[in-house]
Order: sequence, then C-alpha cells, then structure tokens
Amino acid sequence: MIFPNKLVHGRLIKRYKRFLADVELDNGEIVVAHTSNSGSMKSCLEEGAEVFLTFADDPKRKTKYTWEMIRINKSWVGINTAVPNLLVYEAVKNQEIGALRGYSFVKREVKFGDSRFDVFASNEEEECFIEVKNVSMKVGEYARFPDAVTIRGKKHLNTLMQVKKEGKRAVMVYVIQRTDIDKFAPAYDIDPDYAATLKEAYENGVEVYPIRAIVTPERIELGELLPFELE
Repeated sequence: MIFPNKLVHGRLIKRYKRFLADVELDNGEIVVAHTSNSGSMKSCLEEGAEVFLTFADDPKRKTKYTWEMIRINKSWVGINTAVPNLLVYEAVKNQEIGALRGYSFVKREVKFGDSRFDVFASNEEEECFIEVKNVSMKVGEYARFPDAVTIRGKKHLNTLMQVKKEGKRAVMVYVIQRTDIDKFAPAYDIDPDYAATLKEAYENGVEVYPIRAIVTPERIELGELLPFELE
C-alpha cells in the first residue's frame, strides 16, 4: 500500500477519548487526529514521539487528520487498524501470500452467521473466510495480541471454528505493523479467554498466519511470515 500523498509529520502530545490524539506539527500548529486503534496501544504510545498523519480535506469529517504511525525505538509502528484489512485483501487478490494463493474471486466484508469477516476468497474447489487483526504491541521479542480485552475478537474465533466445521477454510491473519519483533503469541495476561479460544481454534483446524508488515512514511507492505507460538 503506497500512500497517495505525502504524510504530515509531527510529534504526539497525547492520546485521549480512545479515538483522538493531539499532535504538534512541524510548523508549531496543534491539530486533532483521528485514531482508529481502539485498543490500549500498549508499547506504542509515547508522548513526544514522532508521528505521521494523513490529511483529508473532507467537509463531512470532524477531524481532517488520521494518525497512521509512530516512531518507537528508532522504527515505525503502524497504528491505523484499517490498513491490515486492505493489505491482506490486496495480497490475496494478487497471489502474494503463499498459503493463500489460488483464489479467482476475492471480496471484502462478507458475512457468515452473525459475524462479518474481513476477506472472503473462493475458487472452483473451496471457500475461504479470512479474519484480519492489527497487532502493534511488543513484549520482549514477541508481538502479542490483543492489547485489551476483545469480546468481538473471541466471537470471530468461535465463528471461524464453525466455518471449519462446515467444511470451509477458516483463516486468522495477524498483521504486525512493526519490525522490532521476531515471533507472535497471544497475550495471555491481558485476555486469557481470547488466548484460550485461539488455542482451541488452532487445534480445531483454523489456520493462523502472523505476518510482519514493513512500515515507512512512503508505504506499508507485507513482509515475512513469523513463527506462531501458543505457549
């Protein structure tokens, strides 16, 4: 994903009300930026850190800026939770993920039961439902998810198990928008119910793919598949 316009540089003043952040731009102007990340943003929230924003001159928007990334430990961390869905959709459509190649039809936002999955792919032989999660939390050498209790995330895992029971392919993709980690595991201490459900889903045939994303102010693109550890 290439950013169509040059991003706006600034420094984080503070994040508040979950979806808002005050940012001081390089020219000294203080602006309010929308923050799509509803989690705690643990390990990627540092006041005074460099950030990049996108600007949209849309009269319908209350905030014209969207917070895209923050610089932590000399590397960029993507915090826009809408980005991973687009990355995975484009990658599956363009046959760029080895484990998810071979689909002639790819669509975003498809319902199954009472859940809506981020990506649906199919060919003459099978149907595949794919849920995508943004990961930004770092604990040691691990990327971990979630960074806050997620009832909705647990529901998606349960529905993926139902997808698998009905003979369809069920896939969970974790897009890790940072490069200073080596492997992925669930955050047992933050949401033990989610971690237990992920383990159950994996043991019942739900495929799990943690993929590292390379984040820069010019583009964000999927990189390598990381090891997935349950313990």
